[in-house]
Amino acid sequence: MKKSVIDESTRKILFKLEISGAVFVSICAIVLHFLYSLSGNAIWAAVFSAVNESVWEHIKIFTLPYVLWGFVELCWVRVPFRRFLSAKVIGLYFLLLSIPIFYYTYTFIIGKNIPAVDISCGFVFTAISFVISYKLIAYAPFIQKYYKISVILLVLYYLMIGYFTFLPPKLELFRDPVTGTFGLPI
Repeated sequence: MKKSVIDESTRKILFKLEISGAVFVSICAIVLHFLYSLSGNAIWAAVFSAVNESVWEHIKIFTLPYVLWGFVELCWVRVPFRRFLSAKVIGLYFLLLSIPIFYYTYTFIIGKNIPAVDISCGFVFTAISFVISYKLIAYAPFIQKYYKISVILLVLYYLMIGYFTFLPPKLELFRDPVTGTFGLPI
């Protein structure tokens, strides 16, 4: 087994926090899926909750809880910030990319989507994203050298969330399969 680059007690706490984080993010994603409609279609809710049934909106609902949990972890564990942020951004991007790749692959193969599979893959990929960030924080001494690119990727993603929620491109990723529309319902 590889030697950890953080001390044993910190690694154990981090491991427990990562497991808790996967559960927290999954539960929050369920709430955020419905928050926009429950809020009476409030604009404040549109920024971080799903405004339609597009794949993009289903990716978006994992983002805020993932980042919030990262702040919780930072309060509990003492690891170098650059290592932590780089690992978490890589985990986040894994989550953000794996959901649409899996969705479009399996729906292409079988010709339709299955809601139970869609929901399950969100939970599974959330758990994997936390495993990735844990392994990188605990066992990858090189990870902090990706700090600057991680900051850029995190900022870029949040800019895309803000922009694409209100002005999505006319691409399949942003199309609501129920209504055929893009972005906020009018």
